Amino acid sequence: MSLQLNLDGLRFDADKGTVVVVAQDAVSGRVLMVANADREALERTLETGEMHYRSRTRGLWRKGETSGNVQRVVSLSVDCDGDTVLARVISAGPACHTGARSCFDDSLATPSAWTALREVIASRHAELDSSSYTTKLLKDRNLRLKKIGEESGELIAALADGDANRSAEEAADLVYHLAVALEGVGSSLDEVALRLFNRSAEGTKLGDTLGTLQIGQGPIFGSFP
Repeated sequence: MSLQLNLDGLRFDADKGTVVVVAQDAVSGRVLMVANADREALERTLETGEMHYRSRTRGLWRKGETSGNVQRVVSLSVDCDGDTVLARVISAGPACHTGARSCFDDSLATPSAWTALREVIASRHAELDSSSYTTKLLKDRNLRLKKIGEESGELIAALADGDANRSAEEAADLVYHLAVALEGVGSSLDEVALRLFNRSAEGTKLGDTLGTLQIGQGPIFGSFP
């Protein structure tokens, strides 16, 4: 995947020679950190595919150089004023020096649809409420697999009928059951998203399209039983 950013179109601060960079988790949509970068730092970012920044105390530095928590860049985009860059990244670990995933308290933030669904299912797994349908699925491997087959068939039928609304509904049901099944084996839709980004970076048949794919913001899936 080839990163692109028009450095000549940026409005670097007249005194500091930097622009603001907002690093966002490409999978969950959460803001990880805010830092500054000058032209050299952005050139290094484009060359290596990993985030580089510029600070008054550290000079030019690569995120994760000492901690190992590097930020692999998925895409770079500029705001309407040309003085702020949004870097969508896949982070190898916590972004904050405190060890937190994000430098911001995002407990009230709305994550991506996939992450929200994963968190709800994980909470059902931890609580194991016997009245929960999700818990029932998590306790029964054969039922999980059976439901994936059933929901797949219903989606195929809706697609064959050309029914857009029903296709979306059936796809949502299938994604939910897939997410529960992934939780049952210790994985998640976030892990699936990471695999897609990795395939894009490796230049597989998905091409570079996923490099600019925005994992859509969606409602919290708290309504799932």
